[in-house]
Amino acid sequence: MIGMCLTADAGAGVMPKDSTEKYELTFWESIKNSTHASDYEAYLQAYPKGQFVSLAKVRIERLNAGASPAPVTPAPASPAYKPRSGRASRPGDTRYSIPTETKPADSATQSTPQSPPAPIAEVTDCTVCPVLVLLPAGGFTMGSNADDPTERPAFMVSIRKAFAIGKHEVTVEQWNACVSAGACPQVTTDASRGPKTPARDISWDDAQLYARWLSKLSGKSYRLPTEAEWEYAARGGTRTRYWWGELMTTGKASCKDCGQPWRADAPGDVGAFAPNPFGLFDMNGSVWEWVSDCWHSSYQRAPSDGSSWDEPDCRVRVLRGGSWREGASYMPSSTRFKYDASVRQSQNGFRVVRNGE
Repeated sequence: MIGMCLTADAGAGVMPKDSTEKYELTFWESIKNSTHASDYEAYLQAYPKGQFVSLAKVRIERLNAGASPAPVTPAPASPAYKPRSGRASRPGDTRYSIPTETKPADSATQSTPQSPPAPIAEVTDCTVCPVLVLLPAGGFTMGSNADDPTERPAFMVSIRKAFAIGKHEVTVEQWNACVSAGACPQVTTDASRGPKTPARDISWDDAQLYARWLSKLSGKSYRLPTEAEWEYAARGGTRTRYWWGELMTTGKASCKDCGQPWRADAPGDVGAFAPNPFGLFDMNGSVWEWVSDCWHSSYQRAPSDGSSWDEPDCRVRVLRGGSWREGASYMPSSTRFKYDASVRQSQNGFRVVRNGE
């Protein structure tokens, strides 16, 4: 049996949440029963000397030979480990999911805009370009002091210029247009992925290629959203834990605790759930979405003007929003995670942004 010894953090009495060992373990937890060889290949790329390398190689051989991997019974978690926020620390690790609130939230917990959203305009720059929603400049409180330590401290951000963001995540159909043009790589040949489902197995580097192609095609400057722009868009002018209120309510997002329409093996078509107050779909759940920022383990010294927080030679980038595989504890507007920029993983996708000219 391949297992893992959880090392204790002297200060907190638990293994550090942001440790390499924890990220590797939770990465493996999220893919260990996958039937897609690409997930195990992503693990090998991220952790070439990891403790599950041999097992990952065996899984790839079995899948390429047409056999399904044998299910793995997870080893009991160390009693010393307990996430500080009550939320698991890796996409796919659902051991600490919170229950779904199925009753409508009362008026005290309904989403309250910080300021009334401006009228929303939609724009499309070319026939194969994603539909964009033009968002106004504005201010909001980013992060959360009640959740994960990486979301602290909550702080005020002022988005100084209007910008346009994808109404939906980039779809398989839209990604394939870039592939057909020779500007993007073919990341999967899985014919079961419908054209209107979100493109996934996309690395941060891949997303940069798509944005550059769109820029050349449209004559506009496309890019990934900054982390602040993404959260501003996700909140839709609200202050609450989720854009729809303080409590998890079924039917609001594509996640395993979020109600129908949902299926376990893959995300459905984009736009199947209700939009947020800015008219944006699937900001919660569906697939994790890349943003431009370099990963930082807290918001200490984060820029307050909505710009991208970068570092020289940064290779670890931020993902936002959770995915269909996660539980309700990943759905809050403040949820964030990280990944190596070159790694493709089946839960990771993106949406694009351009300036609001």
